[in-house]
Amino acid sequence: MNPVHPEFAPDAGLSRAEMERLQNDLAAVAVFEDAFDFDPTAVSATAGDATQTTFEQSRPDPDGEPPVVAGVDQAFTADGEQAVSAIVASKGGEVVERVHAVEPTEIPYIPGLLSFREGGAVLSAFEALSVDPDLAVVDGSGRIHFRQAGIATHVGVMLDLPAIGVAKNLLCGRPAESLDDHLPEGARVAIVADDSVTAPEGTVIGHVYQSRQYDNPQKRYVNPLYVSPGHRVSADTATDLVGRLCAGYKLPEPTRLADSYADEVKAEVGD
Repeated sequence: MNPVHPEFAPDAGLSRAEMERLQNDLAAVAVFEDAFDFDPTAVSATAGDATQTTFEQSRPDPDGEPPVVAGVDQAFTADGEQAVSAIVASKGGEVVERVHAVEPTEIPYIPGLLSFREGGAVLSAFEALSVDPDLAVVDGSGRIHFRQAGIATHVGVMLDLPAIGVAKNLLCGRPAESLDDHLPEGARVAIVADDSVTAPEGTVIGHVYQSRQYDNPQKRYVNPLYVSPGHRVSADTATDLVGRLCAGYKLPEPTRLADSYADEVKAEVGD
C-alpha cells in the first residue's frame, strides 16, 4: 500500500519548526468525520493469538465483503537505534497477512513528534502489505495531539485510510468530567480541546475509554485507553469501533496482535 499524499512524509531531517508546520498542514486536510465504505456494526472481535484472531460479522458489509482491519504497533531494539513496525491484517475471521519493517530511528523521542521517529517504519510496513485495509487501528494518538496530528492521523492522511489512534496515556486536552473515580468497564468520557490543542476550545477530540475493569476497582484497577480519530472516522465512531474490537483484554485485538508480533520481530532483530 503506497502513500496517496507523499508530500506529508515524516522526514526526520526537518527542523522542529518545520515538523510542527507540516503537522499543522496535515491536520488541515484530515477528516475527523465518518467517511468510510464499510459498515461499522459489522465487526466484533474474539481473542486470538498473534497468528489467528476472529472478527465475527454481525451482518454482511454492503458489498458482501467483510472489512479488513489492520492493527499497527511499534517496538524498538534494545539500543533504541531501530524501530520495528508490525502490521497484522484480519478479515472475516482470520489473520490474512502479517508484515513488518525495520528502520533506523533518526531522532530521539519528542512528545508530539512521534510520527517523525516511527513513521518511516510504519509506512515501510504498509508498503509491504499486499491486502488493502479498510481501517487501521494504530498504537498512538490521532486527534488527541497538540496540533491534531498524532501518528494515527499522519498515517491515515498519507494513505488516505480510515484510521484510529489508541494510546495508553493522555498527551493533551482535558477530560470533560472528573476521572477521580475509576471508570466501570465500557464507560467513556469525552476529551475536549483546551489551550494545549489547536482545535477550538471544547471540541471533542477523543475519549477516555475503559475497555476492561476488575470487579472491585477500588482494590485493583485497569487504566483506561485514550481513543481518538485519526482520519475519516469521527470521535464517537472511533470509540465505538475500539469497543467492538476489544475481546476481554485492555487493548483492542488489532493492536494487541500487532504488539505481540512487533515483540517477536524485535527479538529476531536483536539476535
